[in-house]
Parts: sequence; structure tokens; C-alpha cells
Amino acid sequence: MYLIVGLGNPGGKYEKTRHNVGFQTIDLLSDEYSISVDRSKFKSLMGKGRIEGEEVVLLKPLTYMNLSGEAVREAVNFYKLPPENIIVICDDIDIPFGTIRVKQKGSAGTHNGLKSIVKEIKTEQFPRIKIAVGQKPVYMDLAAFVLSNFSKEEERILRMEIKDAKDAAAMIVRENIQDTMSRFNGIKHEIDPPR
Repeated sequence: MYLIVGLGNPGGKYEKTRHNVGFQTIDLLSDEYSISVDRSKFKSLMGKGRIEGEEVVLLKPLTYMNLSGEAVREAVNFYKLPPENIIVICDDIDIPFGTIRVKQKGSAGTHNGLKSIVKEIKTEQFPRIKIAVGQKPVYMDLAAFVLSNFSKEEERILRMEIKDAKDAAAMIVRENIQDTMSRFNGIKHEIDPPR
């Protein structure tokens, strides 16, 4: 069994923000694999189903980003999952826009959601799929930037990134993390130059 966690903040006002790309990826997985994510459990919205024949739990923590680890810990303890079967999908401000980055493990960096998960489950050894959300402009506060919305042009690229993240999560479940990293870590979607 795999736990696939998309990070974000609950509530309509956050729905389209940069911090909520993890939620958006879970929504896409939910649609593609007909897994309803509508049960209230583990301080989250969750749904159980199958991806490529493998049992999965899709999770959208409702704790707000900075306490995401509380929800993940509850689900991990309940299902007794090893870290390699926990896939976390989140936003990233450091990788080039138009890309996703699949990682087998690693530090939380500056991401408060990942920091909370590492703190609560006491390991960094879980796979994560990071979705580029653009670089923060120098004049902007980080919190304000990640809670801002995308431009129309950015949204077009973001849709391709979220599809890649959805496909990468399914490939980890179906195959393995190494092949998934090889397949997705080199892809870059470009904003078309103005004509």
C-alpha cells in the first residue's frame, strides 16, 4: 500500500495559490483513478482505491500547511507504512518553473509542510514530488508569494507540471522511484515566447 499526500491549505481562498499544487495533483489523481477523496479521517480528506492494481490512500491534510505532519503521522501509524511508501507532493520555489523534481529522500529545505512531516514521522527517507511554482520576486515576502495566484500564462505551464506530477506518482506506485526520476527530472515545459 502507498500513501500519496498532496500538501496545501484548506478553504476556497487558497485553492488556486502556489502553495496548493499538491492538493491540485491529488484532485487529478482522484479523477483519473476514480478515487473519491471525501472521507474525513487523519485530520484530512482522504480516499482509498487502486492505482495500477496497487492499493493507495490519497490524502489532503486539513491542518494547514505548517502542521501537515500531524495528518501524515496519523495515517502512517494507522496503516503501518514504511517511509518509502509515503509519497509527498508539494510546491517548490527553487527549481526552474516548468519542471517537477522527483526525489527519493532529502532534507525539508525551507518548506514548512515538509519540515512538519519530517518532524512528526522522524525520517527524511520518503519520496517526494516537487512542483515548480516560480521564483519569489525580491520585493515580495515568501509567505505572500506562496499564497499568491498564478498568472494566466503560468497556469498553462502549471497544468502540464501537475499532469507530470500525477503521472510520476502513478509511476512510482507501478514501477519504482529510480525509473520515475529518470523519466521526469529532465522535462521542462516552456512559456511560449511572444509573437
